[in-house]
Amino acid sequence: MEMGQWFVVAGSFLASGVEMVEALTIVLATGVTRGWRSSLVGVGAALLVLAAGVAALGPALGRVPIDTLRLVVGGLLLVFGIQWWRKALLRYSGLKALHDEEATFAQEREAALRHRRETRAGLDWYAFTLCFKGVLLEGLEVAFIVVTFGATSRALGPASLGALAALILVLLAGLALHRPLSQVPENTLKFAVGIMLSAFGTFWAAEGAGAHWPGADAAILGLIALYLALSYALVRALRNTREAAIP
Repeated sequence: MEMGQWFVVAGSFLASGVEMVEALTIVLATGVTRGWRSSLVGVGAALLVLAAGVAALGPALGRVPIDTLRLVVGGLLLVFGIQWWRKALLRYSGLKALHDEEATFAQEREAALRHRRETRAGLDWYAFTLCFKGVLLEGLEVAFIVVTFGATSRALGPASLGALAALILVLLAGLALHRPLSQVPENTLKFAVGIMLSAFGTFWAAEGAGAHWPGADAAILGLIALYLALSYALVRALRNTREAAIP
């Protein structure tokens, strides 16, 4: 594969992995407390909906002129990536609490235990609905990233490969540990994903507007380095501001 396609694989893998860890936490909490059959049926139904959406959206994006697609998708990825990047910077600077999958698991488990059981057609509909919505919402973000990465770079195969690798890794870890993946440095992953999405968004939006990057796809590495340097400066400034505000 070309360098640009490897970037697509890496970006798709990291972004998909973060969303899949969050979805797995919901499924594990529901399965442990309410039973696995209804929970897994909900997961399967959500995956079918996502697969249908990707199958319909992928070919449609492929017919859009490449410059227009890069400009629009680049802008969306830049907004999307900056949101993740901003949250990560606030966490690293101490202005926002770190995300804790153990705490999320406990909250989901407590909510599942409190809710009364309603069984229809052989399914626990609370477990089904909770897993369906959780997997669908997190999966929509994965599908957006995979489809846009693939369509914009004309590399849907590598983008799908990155997401598939993340899915297999998260599932294997979940089966082995049978608990939330609290040891996964999710905040670090979100920071890395925010940087990569912002870099890709900047790169593609500028290309769509007619700019030509020196070094072609290798310019993405320069953008990543630029965002990393800016992150370091912003975290230091935010920490200094927080410490100065403490009496």
